[in-house]
Amino acid sequence: MTEPLLSVRRLAKDYVSRGAKLAVLRDISFDIGKGEVVGLVGESGSGKTTIGRSVLRLVEPTAGSVRFDGTEITGLRAGALRRMRPRMQYIFQDPFASLSPRMTIGEILTEGLKIQRIGHRLDRLDRARAALEQVDLPAEAINRYAHEFSGGQRQRIGIARALALGPEFLVADEPVSALDVSIQAQVINLLRGLQQRLGLTMLFISHDLAVVEYVCDRVIVLYLGRIMEIAAGADLYARPSHPYTRALLSAIPSPDPDARRDRQILKGDIPSPANPPSGCVFRTRCPHALDACAATVPELREVVPGQFKACIRDDLD
Repeated sequence: MTEPLLSVRRLAKDYVSRGAKLAVLRDISFDIGKGEVVGLVGESGSGKTTIGRSVLRLVEPTAGSVRFDGTEITGLRAGALRRMRPRMQYIFQDPFASLSPRMTIGEILTEGLKIQRIGHRLDRLDRARAALEQVDLPAEAINRYAHEFSGGQRQRIGIARALALGPEFLVADEPVSALDVSIQAQVINLLRGLQQRLGLTMLFISHDLAVVEYVCDRVIVLYLGRIMEIAAGADLYARPSHPYTRALLSAIPSPDPDARRDRQILKGDIPSPANPPSGCVFRTRCPHALDACAATVPELREVVPGQFKACIRDDLD
């Protein structure tokens, strides 16, 4: 891996709901190298979006360290964090809710530039037009409103809003899940092309493992707020090490109707973060769980070079 642009260590996040503490994230540690695309996958409720928002401090972590390009950002005061914002941008999941209906596209794209006091009005509009062109939308779109665009076009506008500030790092939070299937591939190819052309570093959050395989260099597998496995994309898809990863991959549809896949169906639902299982959080659904799994929280350890898993069993490799 190249030099880390983002380093996360022992990140934790708690919420309180109706008097109960929800341990949404626990002991999250990973690095993302400069120019690398890292996928973050897992079922709904696993904490993927919370990680994405925590590393940018859109929500405040309960504990842990997040370093961006060598700077510890969890302790930054408001002014210093605001000055860091142009380098780290977020692409939201819902292209309909993330764009104000009362603002023109030009106002949406220049709002961040204005807050950061970058350029004058005409300079900002020029940057907005350039950002629109980067996402294959006409420059004259700056005078229109969000409701005049389709879902796919709105997501392109959301991407342009992030690009207008000239970021180095993007968190793409389920960027195509709200779009029609026919449009998803276009937006994914756009993001992939922008990442390669601009040398962007990216945390790509998705529940679609087929998309992650296409886009990402490495993959982090998350379950109930804990990391189960980290590996290079090619290694993870060819030789998944953790039972949870194997179950997720077995559910990917095959384009070959004659191909046989050993489908592994997980029993039950993901537990509540208000009452997580003791020991390994996956043990209540794991077909290979031992009695010891209830007493031991497995450490994330390297099982082969570059591949890490949180499981006490070695006989499953």
